[in-house]
Amino acid sequence: KCGSFTSRRMISHNMTWIRYPSRSLDPSIGIEDLIVSQNVISRFMHCYIAFFVPIGLIAGIFILTIFIKNYLRHSVLEKLDIFLFYFTISNIVMIFFSFTVITRPDYLMATHLGCGALSFFFNVSYFNSQYLLIFMLLAFLLNRFPPTTVLMTNATQSPMLCVGFVLTCAFCISLVVVALLGTDNYHKETDCQLDPLFAWPEYEIIKFSFGFGIPLFFQILCFILFFVKEAQPEAPTLRENIQAYLAVLTITITMFVCRLFYNIMILSRTTLKIHKSIGTPKNELMMNIAEIVLFSENCISLIFILCLHKPCQAGILKILMNLTKELVYVGFSLNQNKKSNTY
Repeated sequence: KCGSFTSRRMISHNMTWIRYPSRSLDPSIGIEDLIVSQNVISRFMHCYIAFFVPIGLIAGIFILTIFIKNYLRHSVLEKLDIFLFYFTISNIVMIFFSFTVITRPDYLMATHLGCGALSFFFNVSYFNSQYLLIFMLLAFLLNRFPPTTVLMTNATQSPMLCVGFVLTCAFCISLVVVALLGTDNYHKETDCQLDPLFAWPEYEIIKFSFGFGIPLFFQILCFILFFVKEAQPEAPTLRENIQAYLAVLTITITMFVCRLFYNIMILSRTTLKIHKSIGTPKNELMMNIAEIVLFSENCISLIFILCLHKPCQAGILKILMNLTKELVYVGFSLNQNKKSNTY
């Protein structure tokens, strides 16, 4: 009995049968459907690479520059600024991982081991940004309802400790998730996505649980306590920190919408795996679109931070003013040179 149980588990985790519909030789898949699907994927990819990536990277560089300058000037950063600094780094890393979609509608070719390593580092950034957002919401909550215990007070007053805790959690959960990719055929080349198609069904279930379901529960809990519970008299009013609240709220909504779509597609792929189906070109199309939407969320979040967070607004205005002064000075110098050459 024990042997038959083990063999059944090995069969259920044998993912060598799985293929992308575009790579399948199944005669039931129409050529027209494949062509339409690949054209749509290609257009989404070009739109993302041409528009979202440059804007996201420029916004991220501006944010990091502003925070570093503020730190060098004042030798300290606000708690929220520290969280946003590391959130920005995490999002920029995610944008760099998104360059794997450049080959679409084809896929990046890598060994199972190489694809697993890529997936691990991608998941660290994925979980890290999700958990940092929870700590931002928690920081707002504790700002309105100061903790009474010494342990909680010390923890909330040390944002670097929170960042280290988040990174450790993201690292450990990524290890667990990547372990569910399996160890078979690690030397063989395969079509690689950051969430590999050859992963066991448990991979997607665990990723959904720890990367979306559980964080969403804590986010909703923070919002309920924030708006329902009456703040303490010494706590700052909502009006005093309205821009900070607006920036984090906008990021939260953006992340929820984009990651909801992505996680729905992940669970849909899991359902297909459980039923031993490779799906249709439409399933492949929707999964590719969801992946690009996920990466677009990182770019959009950085733009919102730059536009809505007060220190970033002040910093970008100062940068633009200095740039304008430089341009005026260069224009004046060129004009003077022209006049001297004329005489």
